[in-house]
Amino acid sequence: MAKPVVPEEARRRRRPTRQGVVLSERLIVETALRMLREHGSAGLSARRLGAALGADPSTLYRYFDGMDALAIGEELIGRALDGWAVTGQWRHDLRELGLRIHGAYLSHPQAAVLTAGRVTGRPREIAADEAVLGILRTAGFPDPEAVLIYHAFIDQSLAFAALDAGALALSEPSRTSDEGQWESTYARLPADEYPHISATRRLLAARMNHSAYPVALDMLLASAESRLQALRAG
Repeated sequence: MAKPVVPEEARRRRRPTRQGVVLSERLIVETALRMLREHGSAGLSARRLGAALGADPSTLYRYFDGMDALAIGEELIGRALDGWAVTGQWRHDLRELGLRIHGAYLSHPQAAVLTAGRVTGRPREIAADEAVLGILRTAGFPDPEAVLIYHAFIDQSLAFAALDAGALALSEPSRTSDEGQWESTYARLPADEYPHISATRRLLAARMNHSAYPVALDMLLASAESRLQALRAG
């Protein structure tokens, strides 16, 4: 069984590290985000993180029960929540939150690839879940429908974040090569063998290197609104 992690105020290191800073959960997470951005997931370890902070790696385990539990995903969701407020217009509120979550993860693509599939159970992640369910239940969705749509909304947001971050996390030559396929390969396929690709080749080249998340989000919310209207009519 994992050792329980005590609240931060009870475990904060009072003496500065060798770098002259006082450790805190936020400082550790921000440093981890920087290391992921600069070196990728292979460059993040307790030893390297401790060295960057000027602290013994064992000190980090006073804040987290392991490198897996670093609250990186929670930090990204927290950034999405900063400045966001419910207006009472449920479609607008969910669309805004979804775009904020997606954007927060894409601002740190290496961290998104590492954490988008994880469940932290930490306060800001819970706050986001509570907010989404609250919006749906307040809008009039029965609980089974609210949970169904919440599930689709959260998973869609994080799935697109992971997909789009994966492309951003590629090396520049690899990403350029992938993006160029729509012009170098698809746009040149023979029309007699691939009539549908050929007919839409210019549209594909213009569209496919952009995220489909905003379109998919609007489709999800439109479907949810149709379900709500059907429930009210029935």
